[in-house]
Amino acid sequence: MPNKALPLVISAPEPRTLELIFTPPQLARLKAHYRIVETTADGVAKLPADVLAEARYIIGQPPISPETLEAMKALRCVFNVETNLVNNMPYETLFARGIHVVTTGLVFAEPVAELGLAMALNLARNIVDADLAFRKGEELWGGDGNLTARLLSGADVGIIGFGDLGRALNRLLSGFRTRTKVFDPWLPPSILIDNGVEPASLDDVLTSSDFVFVVASVTSENQGFLGADAFASMRKGAAFILLSRAGVVDFPALMAAVKSGHIVAASDVFPEEPLAQDHPVRTIPGFLRSAHRAGALDIAFKRMGDMVLEDMDLIDRGLPPLRSKRAERETVSRMRSKPADRN
Repeated sequence: MPNKALPLVISAPEPRTLELIFTPPQLARLKAHYRIVETTADGVAKLPADVLAEARYIIGQPPISPETLEAMKALRCVFNVETNLVNNMPYETLFARGIHVVTTGLVFAEPVAELGLAMALNLARNIVDADLAFRKGEELWGGDGNLTARLLSGADVGIIGFGDLGRALNRLLSGFRTRTKVFDPWLPPSILIDNGVEPASLDDVLTSSDFVFVVASVTSENQGFLGADAFASMRKGAAFILLSRAGVVDFPALMAAVKSGHIVAASDVFPEEPLAQDHPVRTIPGFLRSAHRAGALDIAFKRMGDMVLEDMDLIDRGLPPLRSKRAERETVSRMRSKPADRN
């Protein structure tokens, strides 16, 4: 029988599962310290009144109506383990009541940054196409296979967005001695300077970079803001690497810019996922494709469990959460990133 003295946790982590997020020892620890009520995202509002009244934590990002929130008298924190903050709960009321809303998205920063670096190196040295040519016996040897090759070391790099992912990427790039400019309208210049990068306008980042990494979240203000004019302004032959969400780019315009030969590109994200088998991006030369797999490593998911448990312990002791990233009153309602529909 569950121990009624233990704090109650509502678990609705879809598209994740508790088994994905927690190692067996972590899950045992969670169940030893809390009563777990498992349900679906849509099922939260249908839970009995006494369950809602006792719930201290929610693991997931279920839709929460003002009426449901009113019934949750003991709620202390919502742990968003999908990691995209969406406008599906009354954030102003949550903030007014001192209820934390946090995301565990930091766990994906390092894995995504590493794949982004690999994509940049591939675009610079044409690794995948050279391997495919070799398999067909059509390889080009020595300098003949390097006619479009370039170095990432010492290159001019631009980063659009400088949150957790942008900072992780910058740490990796530091070993390549890049000259890095960053555009992020939500950050003051001093934060960028403290991280060893040069604050710059969007136009400066686009026009002066050999490699442009896009790691910005989709907001109500920037959907599709990188379009045909942006790609035309880039240096001929420059590499465009999209790592965050496809919603920030005009995807047909990106495909056209690559197809024309003006730039090369790589993307881990697409407007619709999974992508249709006949989607034209599949056959465009100079476009490196990855099936939204940059962050989906088991080690990253398991780090979520560690973050959740440590922050629960802090909150239980009357302290603020420190491992997860807290939603901010001024920006959370602007987020428009499409949540994942799978692990």
